[in-house]
Amino acid sequence: MSIPINTPDDIEKLKIAGRCAAKVLEMIEQHVRPGISTGELDKLCQDYIEQDLECISATIGYHGYQHSTCISLNHVVCHGIPDFNKKLKKGDIFNIDVTVIKDGYYGDTSRMFHVGDNIKGERLSRVTQECLYKALEVVRPGTKLSDIGRVIQQHAESNGYSVVRDFCGHGIGKNFHEEPQVLHYDGYDRHNDAVLEEGMCLTIEPMINAGAWPTKVLKDGWTAVTRDKSLSAQFEHTLVVSRNGVIVTTVREDEDLSFLAE
Repeated sequence: MSIPINTPDDIEKLKIAGRCAAKVLEMIEQHVRPGISTGELDKLCQDYIEQDLECISATIGYHGYQHSTCISLNHVVCHGIPDFNKKLKKGDIFNIDVTVIKDGYYGDTSRMFHVGDNIKGERLSRVTQECLYKALEVVRPGTKLSDIGRVIQQHAESNGYSVVRDFCGHGIGKNFHEEPQVLHYDGYDRHNDAVLEEGMCLTIEPMINAGAWPTKVLKDGWTAVTRDKSLSAQFEHTLVVSRNGVIVTTVREDEDLSFLAE
């Protein structure tokens, strides 16, 4: 397994790309309301990415995909396709996943949104974000990929949830997807585990289900849903392994990550 090591100059550019991706999620929050369509949200994101941030959407044209975001609603685990006919209603929970390219470097992030009150959905989202944060806490040189998966799985299952195993995080930098694959459960063995080193860049993006973990991809070839139609939630950050801990390039203004060591 050959995992790229980024230079200090690379890392500064990754920070810029990551901040741009975070800004998209900050911008779109004010537009989340009952009656707006997922297609409209996607168009707002695309215009902001291209016109305000002067970035490129990494997903438009990626393996034929034609949208600037993935918007995954309720029991959709990931890769939900925005649709102008799909309007949000009270009680919906959903994830917006955005990846931008700025000066050749990638920033990839996602977060959950809620339309009105949904106590079960809000708890699932909270625990999913906690899974991500607990994983970020263990990232530093010398950490194994298996350590990341283990802490996520333990927290999710201790709260009565399951961890999706069909999708994972990944290395990222000058390419959308690089080594390594970042599992969100304890699924490594000595042949596919790896030790983190300073300068590595990757995403951690746990997908947590209220029911069982198995998923299926719909006939559109993209949309992944829970097989038992239970709710699913996801949070994602792009991060760089630093000398003493982690640099989260996609941190949003609504987050306090001061508990992490850099």
